[in-house]
Amino acid sequence: MVNLPIEYSDKKVTPFGGMSLMKRFLDSIGIREYMSTLELPDKGSNRSYDPVHIIESFWLSIWTGASRYIHADWLRYDTTLHDIFGWDKMPSQSTYSRFFGKFSQCRNTAVFPSLQHWFFSQLQVNDITLDIDSTVITRSGNQEGSAKGYNPLKRGRNSHHPLMAFVSQTRMVANAWLRPGNTADSSSCKAFLQETIEDVLADTRIGLVRADSGFYTEDILSYIQQQGLNYIIATRMYPNVKSEVYGIEDWIPICSGIDVSQMYFEHKGGKRRRYIVVRKEIEKRPKAGGKLLFDDLPGYRYSCYVTNLDLPLDAIWNLYNTRADCENRIKELKQDFGLENFCLKDFWATEASFRFIMVAYNIMSLFRHFALQSYNKATLATLKVYCFALGAWSVKHANKKVLKIALNAKRRPWLDGIFAKVESLRPPFQYSNA
Repeated sequence: MVNLPIEYSDKKVTPFGGMSLMKRFLDSIGIREYMSTLELPDKGSNRSYDPVHIIESFWLSIWTGASRYIHADWLRYDTTLHDIFGWDKMPSQSTYSRFFGKFSQCRNTAVFPSLQHWFFSQLQVNDITLDIDSTVITRSGNQEGSAKGYNPLKRGRNSHHPLMAFVSQTRMVANAWLRPGNTADSSSCKAFLQETIEDVLADTRIGLVRADSGFYTEDILSYIQQQGLNYIIATRMYPNVKSEVYGIEDWIPICSGIDVSQMYFEHKGGKRRRYIVVRKEIEKRPKAGGKLLFDDLPGYRYSCYVTNLDLPLDAIWNLYNTRADCENRIKELKQDFGLENFCLKDFWATEASFRFIMVAYNIMSLFRHFALQSYNKATLATLKVYCFALGAWSVKHANKKVLKIALNAKRRPWLDGIFAKVESLRPPFQYSNA
């Protein structure tokens, strides 16, 4: 087997020439200009980086594959990428650490709801479905807020336990809070929901709220109804709920091994509400979700949902089941956006980077939906191969810099089409509810 001889060149080539698309897209949506109006940390000196530059560099690091702060240092030596974004240099790992370290609980509350509200005000989408979920982020250390709590995959390890709100129609994150790892499921849920509905989505019409059993409290249910919103929320199987489920006799089969029923029930001091109960036969549905509730009925798993919708039983169950797509969003955030690895010692610094990652995700989601319509569900890993990982270098032509992209002649019209699409995009971005 012949090995090619090795030679070296000083030519400044970037492997991410396709990031020129993202630079133009950021120009189109105007997010830099809005961020400059927020209460971001001030520059420490004239030689310091502009805060908006640091944030944009952080996003660029994530989009090109960084999953830790140390990875961001790689781009400091990519001068062609600097030329694409019009920068002289990029921040180092320590610059990011110092910058996010200036965020406090007060600053996070001032910056992120406003930023997310502005972002969603650039979209035309109504009657959205708001999905609320939580996840576990395992930590390898003793960072502030990391503690032993519910961690099904790595029991006994320290973790954080964030809350996240997703907009189903746009496949975006509406809001996200970081919480300590030993936090109870329902802790801070109402305050999180209030910020999401009243601040972030204040100008967006919400058609349905779906949430897991961590949001099953009388306080939260009453708040959602006071806001005039429809909801489907998974129910905790408290003893009094189990007793009511056990007494159900009328079951309606909707498919092989799955029956549904309903009941009206109220907790002590609570309102009477409608509950949808789903029973799954284990023999026919061995992988079905749900809980084994009764020793004398070992062949069934049960799930229960509370709702104020006046729809058929199977329709409500099917509506709730589509909520599972938010698990795909969480998976992509962890695998492609470094959600689990950008961690600092200070809790609020970690939350700041955590929430900026959400904005990076939303920008990419907006880009792939409107600029790459045939790839609007592709993950970031796929998009890097599809249109971002293009070798490129800059040259001077007619006294100005030009970006040269290495691309087969047959694919050039395709890339020209994407550039033309990006440069024609302007907010508001209209989503179809079809």
